[in-house]
Amino acid sequence: MSASAGDGEPCTPLDNAKEEVSGPTCTGDNSKHESSICSGSSEIKSRAVVKYCAAPPPTSYALLQEKTDLKLPPANWLRENPQLGSAGTTILGSSSKSKPFSSFGMAYEFIDCIGDDVDVVSDSENIKKLLKIPYSKSHLSMAVHRVGRTLLLDELDIQELFMRSSQTGDWTWLKEFYQRLIDQKWQRKKKSKEHWYQKAILSKFLYYSINGDGAAEPQSDGLNEGEEDSGADEFSSSWPTAFTSTSNAEESEAPKQESVTVDSSFALGQVTSVPKEQNLPTIFNEGENGQGLRNDFVRNIMWTFEDIHMLVGSNMPIFGGGRYPAVSLRLRDNNKPINILTGIDYWLDNLMCNVPELVMCFHVNGIVQKYEMIKTEDIPHLENSTFSTRVVKDIAQNVLSFLKSNCTKEGHTYWLFKASGSDIVKLYDLTTLCEEAEEEKYQNPFTLPVAVLLYKVASNLMLKARQNRKHYGTIRTLLLNCVKLLDQDRHPQIIASAHYMLSELFQLDEPLEEDGGESLRAGGSEDSYSDEDREEEEEEEDLTEDSDDDGSYSNCSSLQDDSKAVAVIRSVGELSVPEKYRSTHQIRPSCTFPVSQDKEERCRLVLSYVLKGLKAVDGSIKKESDLPAADPNTPIPLKYEDRSATGACATEKGISLLLERAAGPLQGEQKHTTRSGMIPGSWQHHMKLKLFFKASKAYYVLSDAATNLLKYGRALRYIKLSLQCYDAYCSVSGTLHPHVLLFHSQCLSLCGDIQLMLAQNANNRAAYLEEYSYQTKEDQEILHSLHRESSCQAFSMATDLAMDPEYQLFVSSKCYEAAYELLVSEPLKDLTSDQLSQVLKRLGNIRNEMGVYYMNQAAAMQAEKEVKKSVSAAEQEMWKKSFGFFEKGMKDFEAIGDSTNTALLLCNTGRLMRICAQAHCNLSGNEGRGEFSPEEALYYNKAIDYYLQAMKALSSREKHSAVWDSVNWELSTTYFTLATLLQDYAPVSRKAQEQIEREVTEAMMKSLKYCDLQTDSARQPLYQYRAATIHHRLASMYHSCFRNQVGDEHLRKQHRSLAELHYSKAVSLFLSLKDAPCELLRTLLERVAFAEFTMAGQNSSTAKLKSLTGAIEIMTETRHAFQLIHKELQEEQTELNEPDSAESAESSDVANGPMAGLNLQEVMKLIGVFEPSFSFLLLQVIKLMTTAKRKPSNKDEELLKTYKNVYSKLLRAEKNAPLVSRVELYVELLQQLMQRTGSDDTGTRKP
Repeated sequence: MSASAGDGEPCTPLDNAKEEVSGPTCTGDNSKHESSICSGSSEIKSRAVVKYCAAPPPTSYALLQEKTDLKLPPANWLRENPQLGSAGTTILGSSSKSKPFSSFGMAYEFIDCIGDDVDVVSDSENIKKLLKIPYSKSHLSMAVHRVGRTLLLDELDIQELFMRSSQTGDWTWLKEFYQRLIDQKWQRKKKSKEHWYQKAILSKFLYYSINGDGAAEPQSDGLNEGEEDSGADEFSSSWPTAFTSTSNAEESEAPKQESVTVDSSFALGQVTSVPKEQNLPTIFNEGENGQGLRNDFVRNIMWTFEDIHMLVGSNMPIFGGGRYPAVSLRLRDNNKPINILTGIDYWLDNLMCNVPELVMCFHVNGIVQKYEMIKTEDIPHLENSTFSTRVVKDIAQNVLSFLKSNCTKEGHTYWLFKASGSDIVKLYDLTTLCEEAEEEKYQNPFTLPVAVLLYKVASNLMLKARQNRKHYGTIRTLLLNCVKLLDQDRHPQIIASAHYMLSELFQLDEPLEEDGGESLRAGGSEDSYSDEDREEEEEEEDLTEDSDDDGSYSNCSSLQDDSKAVAVIRSVGELSVPEKYRSTHQIRPSCTFPVSQDKEERCRLVLSYVLKGLKAVDGSIKKESDLPAADPNTPIPLKYEDRSATGACATEKGISLLLERAAGPLQGEQKHTTRSGMIPGSWQHHMKLKLFFKASKAYYVLSDAATNLLKYGRALRYIKLSLQCYDAYCSVSGTLHPHVLLFHSQCLSLCGDIQLMLAQNANNRAAYLEEYSYQTKEDQEILHSLHRESSCQAFSMATDLAMDPEYQLFVSSKCYEAAYELLVSEPLKDLTSDQLSQVLKRLGNIRNEMGVYYMNQAAAMQAEKEVKKSVSAAEQEMWKKSFGFFEKGMKDFEAIGDSTNTALLLCNTGRLMRICAQAHCNLSGNEGRGEFSPEEALYYNKAIDYYLQAMKALSSREKHSAVWDSVNWELSTTYFTLATLLQDYAPVSRKAQEQIEREVTEAMMKSLKYCDLQTDSARQPLYQYRAATIHHRLASMYHSCFRNQVGDEHLRKQHRSLAELHYSKAVSLFLSLKDAPCELLRTLLERVAFAEFTMAGQNSSTAKLKSLTGAIEIMTETRHAFQLIHKELQEEQTELNEPDSAESAESSDVANGPMAGLNLQEVMKLIGVFEPSFSFLLLQVIKLMTTAKRKPSNKDEELLKTYKNVYSKLLRAEKNAPLVSRVELYVELLQQLMQRTGSDDTGTRKP
């Protein structure tokens, strides 16, 4: 005897093409062993990993003395013993029949391995029967189910099934089918006494083998007196009751018939975003184990046989100790040789349990003769039982390929059958056959366990789905098949849970991954088809398209006597041919979830699943008679109202519900039944909470997407539905958890956004109303389900479509306030810093909008006044409202440190102050406005203060250049307006002229300070024009002071120099503008007048001549202004001559900058000043030059000649000539003067 296979010499593999296949990695392994069993010239790769073992560590077996009589029962016989496991408590020994759901018990326990990692889950006895098919003449009957890549195999004992059928009337359709097509003379076959004798002797032998070791102590509660005739009763008790039609009332009285309760091992709380207190109800509890859904095996082993991964259950007793750490014990009659079936049995048992050696005890008529030790790898070569391990390997691969190619529908029960003595193996789809028997449609006892297994695998994969989206397609297929199997009236809980999980696959609050949009509708995966075309495709599916070219198995349509079979193996001998059957039917190759990039489509799918889940829940609630009947086809109106006439008090009262409902009940559980009759804490209660919340989320995402598309009517409809779902959630829930409150604040915030957008886009109200009023049938049905629990009116004030912009702004602000109150409430105050800042920003924005709205209302009231009177009370009320909102908005922005928006609100407050100032201007009858009033000065100075605060808040232009430029411009404008009003409407009755001039100068210089002439921006021409105007006004003021000043010569000189300076700067700036010819001409003419006035006080001819020459030089600069005027006049003339271009000319005039268009009246007025002034200067200079005492030089003579020539032409000019001609003449004369005097300042007077 050798110790173990591991101690022997290693075998050299001859088939190098094969690779070692690693077993699947699942958690919870108790022990791991690897073995490589060699047979002959080839190596069969086998690896066994023990996943679970209920037996104690192997102990030594007792070596029975020769002549021991095994017919005598040992003292401990049939007493429960952990060493023997279930093999010791029944006379059937290790050949115990499998329970009909044994694979399901294993699948439930090792759910992680089901779907992808494992090919087969079954009892080891079933595996052995399959691998012995070509060698055995006995019958074979197995139920096959598919879950992903995994096949579940269970024994389907037809004899026991039909024995039960004759007692209960169940399965009669299968019995008739069996008798009609397969065995027309079927009758119960009883097992011989010899069979039971051999089983009893084996059982006694095993007890003797542990007795000598002292390991088996009798246990009083382990005795089973069931003996020989207990087999049938034991087996039949393991079948669950067939499901017959029961009324809802009966179902509620006996809920166990649904066989679906709760098992915390796969609650969906970990999968969803709902906290543990609201976990999904589960589907199984320990009470279900009486239905045969328990893992009853002593050990579960992950067995990799070649490239096949199997999860097998085994009850074989294993002994060990000393030299032999693991052996299996076998009892053989010395008079009967070991046949090939027994040899394969022993070999496979040892391979599966990783036992390297077998101990054989030989007996004659129950008398022990001898023991023999055999290595596992030597079993295939025993005398009379020689077999090829390679052939067994081929059989395994062919059987698996055959089953995988034909058992293609998840959820269907397939029956693999071979009659006794027959070589033909047939595969039937019992689910399809069962459906054909309408009166017994739900009598397939496998339906519920299969559906629950699909559900369990899906829920287990949901735990992994967050890390890997590839599972989504698998989960979807599993759940759709699960729902397809079940009847909603009998199993509403599973159906509702499955639909909720389907909706959870669509993570609406997460961005799509780049590969998330790869739809499988054009792919080859089974997960590609949608819900609607799923049944259609399955009906058309050719289940035998993968058969090989030899036609080894075929669709039974070619066999008249097997028209009901899915597929047939015509001869079991074909299974021994290598790769005779190759599975080309790829089961879930790479499951990609068919996610659309379109948000609305995804949300609609979610809502369809939510609706189905709600229907399942509503159908299971009995208190329907207490509710008014509602037709789901009748739309529930989403009303809209014109709130323009609604009083403020009524509005406040209605909107206050927002805060009351938003705060909600935060403590205490609901004790009373809900409106529909649900009991708090029931599965219906938990499920409705989840479905309502999911629907609310889906509608929120739809609303957000519609907002982004500028479809504000649609967005308001969706946010209304979202808040109605939330209202129903509040009605059902006793406690609102922080994540729910957080989501609710997001809904309120979005509702505020939508109402704000509606207020700002009042022109499209008709389109928005049409979008808002539209309603899908799905939305109607969801609303009817919501109305079973709540009136859904808590948020109607916030979500109605009003026609009044003021009311919409008001509602928007209240939504934001409610969201803010939620975020600063006790449950959320430590969780929401980011969201709080967003809501505060929105609050600041809506308060700015409302401030601007009331400010514009006040400005409109002011503009509508025909006669300026004192400020009305209505105007003052508008100012107060506007100012109040601006103040609140500034506090909101300051709370989050948003200096940019704070500056904008300060800027708007400054604008409000300017509107107040304009309202206080004095009017003096028909003479126009009066003096600049103190009230005006007060408000303008307040405006300046707010603008300066805004500049201080920004601190520098780099922070936000656009806002900085805007505030800078407004500040400059305010200073300029203040100075202009002071100058034009001087308050001489209250202030001295000197004080007014000082204030004007100060304001003008401050305005000039904020004129940004260096920065290249769109406002630069405006700044240049303003700066030029300021210099012109200052020059005019100093000019006036110089003319009017008497006495103080020093002050006069100062005024004169300042006037010269500002005139010079004004001319320079106007010249750079190129589009202000009238302003340039006026400034130059005023400057000429200033020179003339200066000359009037001079007595010396030389000084006068010098002043006149300087004045003429200034006059020649008007050439630039006249050139610009001439150009514009020509363009106007051209446009008049081309009527086709009239429209384009009108449009271009609008866009020509601040000086767009030529004021002809102004031009004529300026020309009326220019001509006499020009004539006067020429005449005076000619007089002085001709009467000069000193002899003129040649140059002076030429210059005099030029002056006379220009003066002559000017006098002879036609006074009634067209304006263009006159301007053209002026340009010519001025050009002539410039050439003679040599003054060309085009490049010398740039700013």
